[in-house]
Amino acid sequence: MFVTCRRLTTLVLLAFIAGANGDTGKPVNDQQQPIGRIYHGGNIITMDDSNPQVEAVAVRAGRIVAVGDEEIVRAAVGNTAEDVDLAGATLVPGFIDAHGHIAHAAVFTGYVNVASPPVGEVKNISQLQATLQTEADKKAKGEWIIGYGYDDSLLAEGRHPKRFDLDKVSEEHPIFLFHVSGHLGVCNSRCLAMAGIEANTVSPPGGVIRRHEGTGDPSGIVEEQALKFVFEGGFPQPSFEDRIRLLQEAQTYYASYGLTTAQDAATTPADLAVLTAAAKKNKLFLDIVAYPFYTHGAVVHKKYSPSLNYKNGFRVGGIKLLLDGSPQGKTAWLSEPYHVPPPGESETYQGYPAMEDEELQGQLKFFYELGWQVQAHANGDAAIDQLLRAEQAVVRTQGCADRRTVIIHAQTMRDDQLHTAARLSLIPSFFIAHTYYWGDWHRDSVLGDARAARISPLRSAAALGIPFTLHNDTPIVPPDMMLLLWSAAARETRSGAILGPEQRIDVASALRAITIDAAHQLFEENDKGSLEPGKLADLVVLDRNPLEVNPSELRHIKVLSTIKEGRVVFQR
Repeated sequence: MFVTCRRLTTLVLLAFIAGANGDTGKPVNDQQQPIGRIYHGGNIITMDDSNPQVEAVAVRAGRIVAVGDEEIVRAAVGNTAEDVDLAGATLVPGFIDAHGHIAHAAVFTGYVNVASPPVGEVKNISQLQATLQTEADKKAKGEWIIGYGYDDSLLAEGRHPKRFDLDKVSEEHPIFLFHVSGHLGVCNSRCLAMAGIEANTVSPPGGVIRRHEGTGDPSGIVEEQALKFVFEGGFPQPSFEDRIRLLQEAQTYYASYGLTTAQDAATTPADLAVLTAAAKKNKLFLDIVAYPFYTHGAVVHKKYSPSLNYKNGFRVGGIKLLLDGSPQGKTAWLSEPYHVPPPGESETYQGYPAMEDEELQGQLKFFYELGWQVQAHANGDAAIDQLLRAEQAVVRTQGCADRRTVIIHAQTMRDDQLHTAARLSLIPSFFIAHTYYWGDWHRDSVLGDARAARISPLRSAAALGIPFTLHNDTPIVPPDMMLLLWSAAARETRSGAILGPEQRIDVASALRAITIDAAHQLFEENDKGSLEPGKLADLVVLDRNPLEVNPSELRHIKVLSTIKEGRVVFQR
């Protein structure tokens, strides 16, 4: 029997949210205290369907108090406000990170950038080795060298670096490189030894230790759950104080792209400790919502509870599940074989799951009973099938509710799966930047023409009225929100090809996906996502109007200023 969950409980839930956060649906009494600022003189896009573009916005004490014609706004707030002339620039709601890892992004700033352009400078393995050698020359004997962002699809050799490539840099230093996907990496021989990975080491469930053809010796490449051997083998971590400092730097980095709400998904207990301490020390000037990783769920749920209220800029929003891996790393779980399988795999290779059906159903049941929102990483369509099966099975016993369960990435989502997700009220959050960063790779190596043209099927989702969101999955790629808009509207690859033009969406819909629809995903639409009286004064000033420029120019729009609750947190 097929389960259908229509969105019938939303009003009840929103009543709860309003009670928790205050009645934000009414204008604030501007006589309570002096008005802070009036923004005018430019394009103001509210993302409020009933009042889409206005002349002026007034804010006070961190909230919006008036929106509308400039004369009316001024009359409503009096003459005490600071006057901010936009000088033709464009004001929009603060951007919301629908999925990312700000705690990891902070730590990654201390690693060596071995990414390819435009994120880094490495174009081949020789350049990668030279970059690592420069770092090795600075290190004391035996210190770790850690790099992030290498991309085999962009290296001239068209392959992953292997242990012996890294051994040429150093056999004294343990060296580990994170793949750009974050789902695999490569060790040199010293790193493998510290991780205890030998010729007879068995790959763990949900992970793979890749091996040299012929000898069977580890090649240095470890995938998914096999990464735990490396992380448990003396892998270094920054000090607690350094992590708080790096987190502040990461917030500035996010704010430079217009983000006022950031997410930390797959949060570990150590990450939670840092985020909680940073909040207590008033070191958070963005809102950060955490989704701890499910493997820590048994411990985390006893100490933390999900909340709709931020405390000094931090809250726990729910739990993060992992169903499969990465399409660009060829570990995502597909229903049909990869176009070109990874070295050593057969032509029938389809990737693999991270957990079995029974475990997934148990995880959903457990966290739904606790009232936790669930985000489920599912890139491949086989993994999405698994989530849909599990959701239906659990809903049959627990019933429908406004859970807003999120399908993270949803790269290869089929039309039949979109229909099922719509009936179950699941929210896909699309990693649309894939069309640019790996669109050519998906077409030529990962999926082939037909499947690659459908990655991130935004138009199909929009046609069904599904409130989807867009994300960058930072630190996988930079938190560039304008590139997300451009990718959604253009679907242009690195080579300049258009990947699936029929899945393009208009800029207004893309802007919704990083503002009001992203707020809805986080249960925060009463406070964020649009410029309306009573909502938080989370604002972004852009140098051009994204609704009016040629779509080809969207990625070049600059963030001039980011304002969080009325306070300027970034100024270009």
